[in-house]
Amino acid sequence: MGQSTPADETAGSAAAMDGASGAALLELLPPLGAIARAEGTFDPRRFLDAFSAQLQPLVPHDRIAILYIEDDLRTFSVFAERAGPGLVPAVEHYTTDFRRESRVPIADFSFRDVLTGTAMRVDDLSRSRRAGAPGGAPDGTPLRAGLLVPLESSGRQVGVIALARLSAEPYREAQLGLLRQVGQLIGPLIEHIVVLHRERRRRHRLEALANLPQAFAATLDVRNLIESGLAKAIRPILDVDVVGARLIGPDGARAEWAAASHAAGERLDLPDEQFSFGRRLALGEVILYRDLPTELDPAFPGDRLVIERGIRSLLLVPLRFAGEVGGTLAFGKQAPDWYEAADIEVATGIASQVVLAVQHQRLADEQRRAAVAEERARKLQERVASLRAALGDQYGFDRILGHSAVLREALARAEKVAPTEATVLITGESGTGKELVARAIHHASLRTDGPFEALNCAALPETLLESELFGHERGAFTGADRQKRGRFELAGGGTLFLDEAAEFSPTVQAKLLRVLQEREFQRLGGTVTLKADVRILAATNKNLEQEVAAGRFREDLFYRLNVFPIPLPPLRERGQDVLLLADAFVRDLAPQLGKASAGISREARQALLAHSWPGNIRELQNAIERALIMSDGGLLTATQLALPAATTQPQDLRPPAPAPGTDSGSASIAEMEKRLVVEALTRAKGNKSEAARRLGITRMQLYHRLKLFHIE
Repeated sequence: MGQSTPADETAGSAAAMDGASGAALLELLPPLGAIARAEGTFDPRRFLDAFSAQLQPLVPHDRIAILYIEDDLRTFSVFAERAGPGLVPAVEHYTTDFRRESRVPIADFSFRDVLTGTAMRVDDLSRSRRAGAPGGAPDGTPLRAGLLVPLESSGRQVGVIALARLSAEPYREAQLGLLRQVGQLIGPLIEHIVVLHRERRRRHRLEALANLPQAFAATLDVRNLIESGLAKAIRPILDVDVVGARLIGPDGARAEWAAASHAAGERLDLPDEQFSFGRRLALGEVILYRDLPTELDPAFPGDRLVIERGIRSLLLVPLRFAGEVGGTLAFGKQAPDWYEAADIEVATGIASQVVLAVQHQRLADEQRRAAVAEERARKLQERVASLRAALGDQYGFDRILGHSAVLREALARAEKVAPTEATVLITGESGTGKELVARAIHHASLRTDGPFEALNCAALPETLLESELFGHERGAFTGADRQKRGRFELAGGGTLFLDEAAEFSPTVQAKLLRVLQEREFQRLGGTVTLKADVRILAATNKNLEQEVAAGRFREDLFYRLNVFPIPLPPLRERGQDVLLLADAFVRDLAPQLGKASAGISREARQALLAHSWPGNIRELQNAIERALIMSDGGLLTATQLALPAATTQPQDLRPPAPAPGTDSGSASIAEMEKRLVVEALTRAKGNKSEAARRLGITRMQLYHRLKLFHIE
């Protein structure tokens, strides 16, 4: 028996409609009951095939569709449809696919009056067909007559029944009325089926959340977690184009953009007040935006930035740590109307998993910091023991020769600051031993096992100095044919000594200030931010305060460097230390020059004490080496020292002239020392502490000499 066509059924259907009654509607109930009994295997198309077959004798049609309204009248989808031979179904818009792209904007629906509860009879669909109307045949034959009636459940509209036929014969009002009754009959059932399937999907999505910890197993770092695959892991349960996290530090620091899974989420590290929804973020509200360009305020920089990134739908859920808001997790889609209320529960579940990952990361970081602190304490103890056992360490404070009070005071300050992480500024004239003191500080610090990098900042032009400090990437400038690590990298875990720091150009000063403030830097030509795990020791022979006043040195950089100043005295203020150092240089250099038996004559010692030493220790070493070269291996003479005739030695440290009538060569060293002590006491007006300071000896040493020389 062949299937009847709409034309063949016209006369019979008219008669049937005239006698339509409640019994006719009851014939539609069996397929509906079958649906209710087959909830687990519900097939909307099979349902509508049976439903259409029951309805065909009463209201002939070639196509029938049930449309389900989504998102509070913003979109709709096809709950079920049946298309006759030659008509193409709209399979890409099925409700039970639960795909957002299955939905059609209500704005594309031609017959919007039916959405306000008005049943519609359309005599010629071809004149106003759009995306929401039933389609035509592939050969271009349009659907003509149509009926559209609302589906209602619990007093609200949940969808539309739309049917049409290829015949131009219009439907009658009685058929429209019958279809309206059908809509009232099946509306609650359609709503029940959709709710049932959504609940099943909800449970399935929540169960899928249990698998997320597997995505976290590779890393505890939330940055790596989000950037390396969180979006991919959650996409089966919550479709996103970008997912990102803003975190508030455990110390209560302001929220910062921790990571994003896509370039569209970069650089959203703005303060909350720069977003129109910032206060809601701070309060921990869940925020759902369906179409950002129409809902956000471009007057806010943060809103404007989000819109410019191309995000249309946005779902924001709080990250709560021990009940307190500790950040926000953001899910974005570059399409409007993508998220709905049902997605909030899933997003909140994802947020709770991210909170666990962050807590584990912070716990691991805390344990790591505790382990590092414990290890540093252990190394410090070992280092202290090592320093006490190895007094001959070439870089220890014990190797710095000199007994003068001014030097001992400077070294005491250096020893005090050495175990800390404080930045140190060592000042003093050229040649006073600033690098030697810097090395001693490093080797007495917690970083003694790390490298010590020294850089003379005055020896390089500005461009090369930047490269030397920060390193460069290949191609950063002409001649940069390979990547180079700078001193900040090479000194990682150790100490960086910046000699002649006053010679920095303004550009280098600005970059160095940022490193000191943020402890971060980038290589020249690079984009990767590197950590500067170094301790800074700086030195200069200039008065930086005067350089600041003259505008040649940044004041803020000066205060960053001048955390703990250590002034080193010039050699001319160190008294007898000159002879002590000269003897040491003779011992070290004489064997190298084949003059192992060399010493220093009395006249040479007098010349050493009389000289002002503008070049300080470096000049003294050069003078001794020069004299050794000129000598025959015996005692060095003043002539061999070749010191300038004119000196500016302070009067209280210059050897006294010999007494009248005596030859200078006949005065003994004891007599010369006695005259020095008497001269110092006279100039100090009897103040023994001041006299000792002028002589460069301690009070106890002065008392010993007073007793030895019978000086009252």
